[in-house]
Amino acid sequence: MVPIQLNTMSANHLRVEQLANDTRLGQKEKLAEIGRQFEAILLRTYLGDAMKPMLGGGIMSGMNEAQKGIYQDMMVNTLADQISNSGQFGLAHMFQMQLTPKNTAADGPAAASPKE
Repeated sequence: MVPIQLNTMSANHLRVEQLANDTRLGQKEKLAEIGRQFEAILLRTYLGDAMKPMLGGGIMSGMNEAQKGIYQDMMVNTLADQISNSGQFGLAHMFQMQLTPKNTAADGPAAASPKE
């Protein structure tokens, strides 16, 4: 019997570790992706608990507990990624704003230069 190791995080999460070294992306794009990934993690947490009662019967009634767990993880991961990718939930943007340094050129020329 071959042991199966499941990674419940989506493949996109592996990219977060590589973002810091990616020279093709600017700081703003990196922060946006980090915010989106964090939003997806929170959505997975909420959706995982919220979907348990919905997935208890129906097509899953003939499955064992391991099969149910795998199917639920796949559904929750896909749904969380889709919601986060849509940009409509709004948390990713708020995270990006919180992570953005206040004294950057993105804040405008007045914020980048000291007041006289």
